[in-house]
Order: sequence, then C-alpha cells, then structure tokens
Amino acid sequence: MKKSIAEFIGTFTLVFIGCGAAVIGGMGAGPTAIDVLGIAFAFGLAIVAMAYGIGPVSGCHVNPAVSFGAFMAGRMSLADLISYAIAQTLGAIAGAAVLYLILSGKASGWTGGLGQNGWGAHYLGEYNVTSAFVFETVATFIFVVCILGVTQEGSPSMLAGLAIGLTLCAIHIVGINVTGVSVNPARSIGPALIGMAKNPAAVGQLWLFIIAPLLGAGVAGVLFRANVLSAKNA
Repeated sequence: MKKSIAEFIGTFTLVFIGCGAAVIGGMGAGPTAIDVLGIAFAFGLAIVAMAYGIGPVSGCHVNPAVSFGAFMAGRMSLADLISYAIAQTLGAIAGAAVLYLILSGKASGWTGGLGQNGWGAHYLGEYNVTSAFVFETVATFIFVVCILGVTQEGSPSMLAGLAIGLTLCAIHIVGINVTGVSVNPARSIGPALIGMAKNPAAVGQLWLFIIAPLLGAGVAGVLFRANVLSAKNA
C-alpha cells in the first residue's frame, strides 16, 4: 500500500506540474509565458523532485511503461506491475482533475486544454501517426534505458534522480512539437479522460500513447534481462 500511495502521489505531481506548466504557463503572454524549454524543465524537475521524495519508497516509476520495463527486466513481479499501473493511472487522473478545477476558474474562459497528447492536423507541429508512433517508441526506449541503467547495481544511485529527470527534459525538448510527449500511458490517460468533454479527439488517440511507450519500454527491459546492457557483463 505504501508503494501504491507513493506512485499515486508521484504521478499526480508529474501531471500537475508538467501539464500545468504547459496549459497555465504556456497560455500566458509576455513575461508570464513559457516556451518549450520551460515546459520540458517542468516535466524533468517534477521527476527529479519525486525521485528523491518517493524514490526510497517505490522507486519512483510514476509511469506504467517504466514499471513494464522493470518487469520485463526481471526487477518486479506481475502483481507489483499491476498495482503500480493502477496507482499511476489514478494519480494522473487526479492531477488532471485538479488542473481542470483550477483552469475552470479562469475569468476569460479556457479552451479545455489539459496538456493532452496527440498528433495530426491542428495539433502542434501536425506530424502524422507514423512520426508520432516512432517518436514515442524510441523516446520511451531511451528513457527506460536511462532508468534501468542508473538504477542497476554499481551505478551512482545518488545521481539517479537527476539523470532521469534531465533525460525526460531532453526528450521533451525534442518531441513536444511531435506529440506533446507522453512516454507514459498514465500521463496521457489522465488529461484525455478529464478533458474528454471539451477535447474528445484525445481519447481516440490514446491507443498510440499506450502501445508505443510499452513497446519501447519492453525492448529496453529485455535488453537488460538478457544482460546486453547490464553492468555485470561490462
């Protein structure tokens, strides 16, 4: 239960801070506006904060794809994978719900944006589904390789949170204009479900942000399980 609570809090924080930066900071003008770099650092720093805040309790996966990668690497049980994924998804939904409540109080109104992921016409850089799928798969693979690598035996564990957060930041710098960057099924599910009334298209595109991250994470996990990327055989 402690691990599930920690994962709930961690994923709530990721969505609230990261997506909040995108839709609250991103909708500003002049000195109140932030750009891609600001949003990228919001996601990355949220992970850094939670890595040190809840990492000692649950490992700070805050992402079903990361948990799936750890499972495929032989580092967690199926039961733990399921409980983590449920807690992460609920945390993301709660984070998006709090954002919805805050944004609903904007006097000039609001379009319904909650940082939903997507692709295609009228979405950011208007990349197609192939570009979106390739980006999410490759980016998640890189992210999970970093996580499994810096948390394996013999790695400098005190720096793990910083390395993971900076990797997520770099991924966002590259990919925000492609998909808004998911690499995390829960992070996509929360805003899509809570914002469904105003942006139903995001729900229809959720399949990509579940399948592609799990595929990328699964490949990374298999490589560690096979000792291809394990420090034991270095």
